[in-house]
Amino acid sequence: MEKSFTYLNTRIHYQIVGQGPAVFLIHGFGENSSVWDKQIAFLQPHCSLIVPDLPGSGESSLLEGLEISIEDYAEIVIQILINENIQRAIFLGHSMGGYIALAIVEKYPERIIAFGLIHSTAFADNEDKKNTRLKSIEFIKNNGSHSFLKNTIPNLFSDNFKKNNNEVLELVIDAGKSISSHSLIQYLSAMMKRPDRTHVLKQSTVPVLFIIGEQDVAAPLDDLRKQIHLPKQPYIHILKNVGHMGMLEATEEVNTYMLEFITRQDAEA
Repeated sequence: MEKSFTYLNTRIHYQIVGQGPAVFLIHGFGENSSVWDKQIAFLQPHCSLIVPDLPGSGESSLLEGLEISIEDYAEIVIQILINENIQRAIFLGHSMGGYIALAIVEKYPERIIAFGLIHSTAFADNEDKKNTRLKSIEFIKNNGSHSFLKNTIPNLFSDNFKKNNNEVLELVIDAGKSISSHSLIQYLSAMMKRPDRTHVLKQSTVPVLFIIGEQDVAAPLDDLRKQIHLPKQPYIHILKNVGHMGMLEATEEVNTYMLEFITRQDAEA
């Protein structure tokens, strides 16, 4: 079911499919909700999936304002939860979506059944990463969003996958065509300003899922090794020969790990 509402004069689009425990799938930077299509098809017989287009992506409008933060995106996801009269949910976020999930967990712990970081990190950007994001902003201003995504998206996949699955890369790039330069710059700025949230992992009393790509350059394995044992109940899966896009590179494995995590929480509820 396709749904939408208005938040701060901004149209927010999301879909709800399936029945069962509520599970939010939050997409990442340069993506829209379609990045989860293979997970939606697999998981919908087992749970109720709530899958938003973040502001400025897919069918959602861009949030107005110069100082939009990760916390602003978190508030929008929580507003969907309120609109749907859902008391508690599982939140699974890919990349930037993981940053948003962490912000939700920090502010609304009473709303959390469990959460997951799918190729994501609780660390704040270091200075090198901030400089890279600033360079990306300048590139987008000079060359546009499509040129930026066409240049950067292939780097998110493992070398082997890139060689043999060009059509998948093209689909991801095409999905980003509707994302404006303003949207990408807003995301980059928000990510660059986000705080370190390793304390959220340390203080978590709920299960935490980690799905990590062995060859991920955006959320490196070495960084994640420093975080995965911080929560009291971690569920850790490292995907061999996979980059940043496990949902597409190792679909069957990711689907299985996500379903196991979701059904475990439902059984223990």
